[in-house]
Amino acid sequence: MQRSWVNPPSGTPSPTTPAQSAGTGSDLHLELSGEGSLRNQLMHALRESIHSGRLAPGTRLPPYRALAVDLGIARNTVADAYAELVEEGWLSARQGSGTRVAKRAAPLQADQARGPARPTHRRTVHDLMPSSPDASAFPRTAWIGAARRALAAAPHDAFGVGDPRGRIELRRTLTEYLARVRGVRTAPDRIVVCSGFAHGLGLLGKVLTGPVAVESYGLAFHREVLEEAGLETVPLTVDSTGARVEELAGTGARAVLLTPAHQFPTGGPLHPERRAAVVDWARATGGVVVEDDYDGEFRYDRQPVGAVQGLDPDRIVYIGSASKSLSPALRLGWMVLPGWLVDEVLAVKGPREMWSGVTDQLTLAEFISSGGYDRHLRRMRQIYRRRRDQLAARLAAEAPHIKVSGVAAGLHAVLELPPDTEEAALRAARRQGLALDGLRPYRHPDSSMTPRDGLVLGYGTPPDHAFAAALDALCLALPDPPQEPDESVPVRRRG
Repeated sequence: MQRSWVNPPSGTPSPTTPAQSAGTGSDLHLELSGEGSLRNQLMHALRESIHSGRLAPGTRLPPYRALAVDLGIARNTVADAYAELVEEGWLSARQGSGTRVAKRAAPLQADQARGPARPTHRRTVHDLMPSSPDASAFPRTAWIGAARRALAAAPHDAFGVGDPRGRIELRRTLTEYLARVRGVRTAPDRIVVCSGFAHGLGLLGKVLTGPVAVESYGLAFHREVLEEAGLETVPLTVDSTGARVEELAGTGARAVLLTPAHQFPTGGPLHPERRAAVVDWARATGGVVVEDDYDGEFRYDRQPVGAVQGLDPDRIVYIGSASKSLSPALRLGWMVLPGWLVDEVLAVKGPREMWSGVTDQLTLAEFISSGGYDRHLRRMRQIYRRRRDQLAARLAAEAPHIKVSGVAAGLHAVLELPPDTEEAALRAARRQGLALDGLRPYRHPDSSMTPRDGLVLGYGTPPDHAFAAALDALCLALPDPPQEPDESVPVRRRG
């Protein structure tokens, strides 16, 4: 076989046997121009080789790791260049067959590829958006069985005009289940079924008075729900033990929204002293604590943390849903209210068309009471823990400079990045076909906390068979470790 070679950038030692150090892959002769970034130089050299016909359609290129070693540059640089040229149409990539020159009747010119007609979106190959469950794991057979039993046992009035609180079967079941699993103290007539957390929060927004304190890092959508109801939101500092509730006294807040089981997105439960302190604040001021029981079902490295609601059912509103434990498509959630808030919430709940479907409520009640829900959660807890462990192991092996946090519970992790690298990492992720979030958009715009760079990624959504490939793409998108100074080069001292 005829061997060719690579020409590394100026000043980089050239290996004597180019592909030998990479282990596998064919050789490729490329001349980098020495102008612009190494990524741009590599892309230009590949375009010219394809345009000139030297690299014919269908030609298989070396694996990015092999070419990176031959060129003496970072593997992420080669991977990014390959991914960008795939988008432009110069290359094609298919799992199992490597990266090849695209089979085109005529090469796509670089100026055409970068013109205004180029789509601004990129195809999502791997969905790592945080907090979504694995849709393929929905317990269809068990759910169908529960639906049959529930419909067979349902009274005739279940199919007439309903109760705005929700079906009594579900409210009774939730009363028992939440007491057993989350330590919630309530009664069926203090539970109102809603279509999810945001629906419940929107109803509360119409009956609460502001301002409402929120965690400095949290979902912008939840802040928007409150603000659309005419309530001002004020941020509380978040640290490793949750929201600093001692700041409440200086905010003038009449209510506070917290994620005490697992702070979103930074992770970690609210410290016991702070749990007690926020209850003391609510009692002393007549305030309301809104508890988003986010990820309460999924914990891996710590004991279950009970709901704060159990400390004072008359000052705390507890909201949960089936969106992450089962599926967001069910549109089922529940509000556990202080008795004095029930009528006010029901008054603003609106017409029957806004209520959750009766058949799904009956099915969920049967699914929980028959033990199917517990069995499903135990199974999913094992699956998500295994994925969490895979993520941590891959990052420890390939990106040990990236700190991972917030993984003791839940369906997501935060990857802490060096300052001013978040946007570049997100662009690299999009080039790899990854959908994930940056950390900065979760920060309250009025927060005094210094903005942090990071990636917020979920490990719940990809099915098992696709998770390893998603981690491959993620590792390619992460920034390289900081370069250590070359101690062999003497440093010229001033003075």
